[in-house]
This record gives sequence, C-alpha cells and structure tokens, in this order.
Amino acid sequence: MTKFAVLRERDFRWFFIGSAASIIGDYMAPVAIVFAVLEIGGAGDVGLVLAARIVPLIAFMLVGGVIADRLPRKAVMIGADLVRAAGQGLLAYLLLSGNAQVWELAALQVAHGTASAMFTPAITGLVQQTVPAARLQEANSLRGLAGSAGSVAGPAVAGALVAFAGPGWAVAIDAAGFAVSAYCLGRLPSRVVGASPWSFHGMLSDLRDGWREFVARRWVWTIVAVASLMNMFQAAYTVLGPVEAVNRLGGPAVWGLVLACGGAGAMLGGLITLWLRPYRPLRAAVLAVTLFPAPILALALGLPAFGVAAAALAGGCGLIVFNTLWETTLQQSIPQDRLSRVSAYEWFGSYACNPIGLLLVPAVSARAGHQAVLWASGTAMVALAASLFLVPEVRAQVREQVLAGG
Repeated sequence: MTKFAVLRERDFRWFFIGSAASIIGDYMAPVAIVFAVLEIGGAGDVGLVLAARIVPLIAFMLVGGVIADRLPRKAVMIGADLVRAAGQGLLAYLLLSGNAQVWELAALQVAHGTASAMFTPAITGLVQQTVPAARLQEANSLRGLAGSAGSVAGPAVAGALVAFAGPGWAVAIDAAGFAVSAYCLGRLPSRVVGASPWSFHGMLSDLRDGWREFVARRWVWTIVAVASLMNMFQAAYTVLGPVEAVNRLGGPAVWGLVLACGGAGAMLGGLITLWLRPYRPLRAAVLAVTLFPAPILALALGLPAFGVAAAALAGGCGLIVFNTLWETTLQQSIPQDRLSRVSAYEWFGSYACNPIGLLLVPAVSARAGHQAVLWASGTAMVALAASLFLVPEVRAQVREQVLAGG
C-alpha cells in the first residue's frame, strides 16, 4: 500500500479526485459522439467532427503553455473546466432533443478543444507542484490508473447507453464530470497551483524560451515527432474501428467492450509502473509502446471481436507504460518554471499530425479499402516506434534517482 501513500498529500488528493470525476465521462463522450455522427452522417463526418476537436487543441496549445507558466494555474484550469462543462451540456441537450446536426457537433467540439488547450499544458506542472519529487512516478502512475479505470468503464457504459438509450446521456455525464473537476480544483490553495508571476517579456519571448528547452534535448523532440506520426496513423483505429464494429463485430455495445479492454490493459500498465523502476526508462518506454498498434493490426487481420479486444488490452498496457515513464523523465529533466511550455510543445507536436489522419483515413479507405488502410497504418506505427532505438539518448538515458544515489 505504500505505493498509494502519495494520496496522503492533500493537494494531490484533491487534484486526483477532480481528475477521476471527469475521466469516466471523457471516455464515454467520444464513443457517443462517433455513433451520434454515424446516425446523422457518415464516416467522413466522423473524421470532420473529431478533427474539429483536435485542430483548436493543437492551434492554441502553445498559448496555453505560456498561460500555464505565467498565470495562476488554478484559475486557468477551472475556467477551462467550466467551458467544457457548458459545451458538453449543450451538446447533450441537442442529442437528447433529437435536433443535433453535424455542424453543431463540430462547433461544440471546437469550443471543447480550445478549452482543453488551456487546461492540458498545466497538468504536468501541477502534478510536480503537488507531490514531493520522490513521489512523481507514483503520482503519474495513479493518474494513469485513474485514466485506465475510466477507459474501462467509460466505453463499456457508453456503448450500452448508445445501444439502449441514445448518445446524449453519455455526453451529459461528461459535462457533469467537468463541473466536479472545477469544484475540486477550487479546493487547491493558490500557492500550490499558482505559476510564476506574469512576464512582461512578451508571449513570443516566452515561447522562444520554451522552444529552446524543447529542442535542447534530442530525446525529447525525436520522441514527440515519432508520437505525432503514430497518432496520425492511429486515426485509422479511431475512424474505421466503429465502422468495422457496425459492419462485422456486433455494433456499438461490442465496440464499447473492445475499448474497455484497451482501458483494462491501460490499468494493467498503470499497476506495472507503480513498481517498475527501469534503470533506462526511455528504453523501456519505447519497448512498451511497440505494443500500441496491436488492435489496428488485429482489425487488419479480420479477427473477431475477442481477438480485437485482446489486442486492445495489449496496446493499452504498452501505451500507459510508455506515457508514465516518459512523463516522469520529462518532469525530472525540465526546470519547473518552463515545464508547462515544454509540455505544450510536447502536446502540440504529438497531436499535430492527428487531424491529417482523421481527414485522410475516410478518403483513402473509400478508394483503397478498410483493410489496406489498417494494414498500412499498423505496420507504419510499429516501424516508427522501433526507429526510436536509433536515437543514442533514448538508449542511454538513465533514471535520475539512480544517478542521485536514490
């Protein structure tokens, strides 16, 4: 139980509760939105609506990183949560009333993505401020476990709700989760979630400082570049997975269970990283993320739902092991007053190619077929992950606590 002792830290505990409250709804909403779009549009519209969420997230992420380093993170994060609660609440009303149109779903996802761009860069710095340095990996592991639990329950519940009651209820739960998150963040003292005083150097100067920190470490920007390309190919799973579920796997409820198995794998990965302390964390992280494309390859092989679910479990486990080791290494290597800006470049880069995939996958699959796109995407992701072993710093990076004698 000592691995859960980080929850005794009051400030981290409030953050953790707020995050957990919003997570299950946040995993329910995408499933619900995808099937809502399929009901009133087609696969091309799915890519459009999902891209509408991702594009503003990318466009405003760097601005969000500067704001998170220069303004009180408490106010920034609460504001973002309230915007997302209102937007998802309106979306739920439109879906429940039966009057939703594709353009309305896309517009509300633009608002959601913009608010998330303000919220996301602050997370990494906040965790660092709410726990002692020696407990960073435990805190990140518990965040991963909470996300994993949500990714198990969320898609399964969403699939059942979509099948038997409609997608609006899943989105309503998401809206309520953001409201709870805002309340819990409000319980944090300003001294914990506050950032450095506002800089008069100007936003461009702040962005240049963050960029210098980002490119100064080759292992940082190479991993982010590869992650961006992998996320582009992952769009094949996001767009074509639900279509395959409708066509041959058994529909929304089955797809929800497949995604829940991915969440179960992520939970397993979170448990592993509570105890795993590799001497070379980046090498272990890259090895783990080679499992991430497994469910895409399972779909390409035409496996039944059981086989796709098993592959999703393996992929989810590998992704969370990678994320936890990567984020902990980043937090230990970047100065605290620049961490949110570097995190913003990380998120910006990681998501940059995702909208390209969301828009290209429907068009290419219409001509080449689903199987060809799934095969090409899965094999490309495996090759990209393996290429990171060519970076000397990735192979050589050692755990900071080991170097410090911990």
